[in-house]
Amino acid sequence: MSSTHPTATRHRRNGGDLVVESLAALGARTVFGLPGQHALGVFDALRRSALRYVGLRVENNAGFAADAYARATHGVAPLLVSTGPGALMTLAALQEAAAGSAAVLAIGSQVPLAGIGGGRHGYLHELADQSASFRGVVKSVHTARTASQVPSAVAAAWESALSAPHGPVWLEIPQDVLLAEVDVPPVAQLDATPRELLPRPELIAAAASRLTRARRPVILAGGGVVRAGAEAELLALAEQLRAPVATTFGGKGAFPWEHPLSLRSWMEDRHTTTFLEDADTLLVVGSGLGELSSNYHTFRPLGQVVQIEADLGKLESNHAALGIHADARAALAALVKAVGEDGEVQEDHGPRDTGPAGEAGAEPATPEAAVSALLARVHDRIAGQELDLEQRILASVRDALPDGAVSCWDMTILAYWAWSAFDPRRTNALHSAQGAGGLGYGYPAALGVAVADPARPVLAVSGDGGAMYSIAELATARQYDLPVTWLIVDDGGYGILREYMTDAFGEATATELTRPDFVALAGSFGVPAVRTSPERLRTDLAAALAAPGPSVVVLPARLRMFAPTHLDA
Repeated sequence: MSSTHPTATRHRRNGGDLVVESLAALGARTVFGLPGQHALGVFDALRRSALRYVGLRVENNAGFAADAYARATHGVAPLLVSTGPGALMTLAALQEAAAGSAAVLAIGSQVPLAGIGGGRHGYLHELADQSASFRGVVKSVHTARTASQVPSAVAAAWESALSAPHGPVWLEIPQDVLLAEVDVPPVAQLDATPRELLPRPELIAAAASRLTRARRPVILAGGGVVRAGAEAELLALAEQLRAPVATTFGGKGAFPWEHPLSLRSWMEDRHTTTFLEDADTLLVVGSGLGELSSNYHTFRPLGQVVQIEADLGKLESNHAALGIHADARAALAALVKAVGEDGEVQEDHGPRDTGPAGEAGAEPATPEAAVSALLARVHDRIAGQELDLEQRILASVRDALPDGAVSCWDMTILAYWAWSAFDPRRTNALHSAQGAGGLGYGYPAALGVAVADPARPVLAVSGDGGAMYSIAELATARQYDLPVTWLIVDDGGYGILREYMTDAFGEATATELTRPDFVALAGSFGVPAVRTSPERLRTDLAAALAAPGPSVVVLPARLRMFAPTHLDA
């Protein structure tokens, strides 16, 4: 055993205490993680702090839980892990946090200072350059090589994670620094207030002018609206302009689903794509117009595009635009004010030309009528594909889920349906892994949301393949008695990959899976479970969500996706 390990008689503060004191000084209340040999100094310090520790069974799942906690709270979620294998196991979760703009502050240990960078000392878990593994994934990488550097390094990492756009950061601290005694006062105050990313006034004026003079203004709202908490500003601007609003999959809940101007989230529908293309001014807020938001890069705007984006690398990255590098809330608030002061309303320009939603030769419709006509076309197209089972199951899930509850979705066919067709009924209430697309997100993410707000139930939805990534976390749910109901749609394999391969090659390979009896397995963890059917799903799911603590509902069903519509004529 290494001589640098702490002993049971040590009581003096050490570098680990500086870590937890710094986190507490910055406002942290909860940390996620999993201990390891080199990180024992900081985990020992947790018992001397007021921070709540939530330990998961796999580092990747701990990262997913921290990701969803950060999304749910609009804050920073600390994640504590060990060196080498423990650190590397977080990479898939941090990639999702980066894609979804979740402020995860991952703090990992390192081998002792003498071994860093050499790769020759033979320390357990040693990597030649551990931080290099994170540079292409996270927003920023930080290192503290002495105890005196720890508070400032934690504060710098916190500020980076919380600056717009939010995102994950990596901070590593050597084992001997975490264990070294310190003779300085406890950390009492740190300032890591992120710099506001405000829009330039001349750009707001130009955008307001284009929008107020547009005959067919349309808004596309992405995840940046939700992360910035800009829903009220988006609603105010849309109603000022009478502009239809579509939300990307990441932006679900940014705009009321049932609002007369809501185009909802049918981003993979050609009718919706055409509607967005035909806007004479399209305002894109908090989206880089990537693969899914552009209907697999088939989107071709015919009019002007105004893009508000906090991530500079995404600004005009796919389409030319009047680019405004700013936080979505600040920019939308400025636009609301500028449009109001412009003094010109849409009605002054004559009848609104609503574009492709109206029938050929018909009189120009109102924006609300154009939205209604578009949604009817989408409904008719889906109705013609004999997908009643899928729609009934999704409706049963929606009916069973209380209005105030949050749902977290894994990469499974039912989640793909939810991206387009599920009404979250409020903002920041649906989280999924559609940013990076890794399996295993749904259940640990739901645990993170439940930690953030244990007073209301949370739903996780997985396929049987994705569920196997997270099955160990049933122990976590039971240990902390978290009110998470896990719906596992069991179709005997990787259903979406089965469908993709069959469509592309005529048959599927490597998609069929042997799986456990999920009901019996959940019971072995002390978690109540039931096997249901499409007919009983609504009742069984509602009962599980209403019961205290964790639960599992298993639905044997083989679902299909609706037809891809970026290929439609």
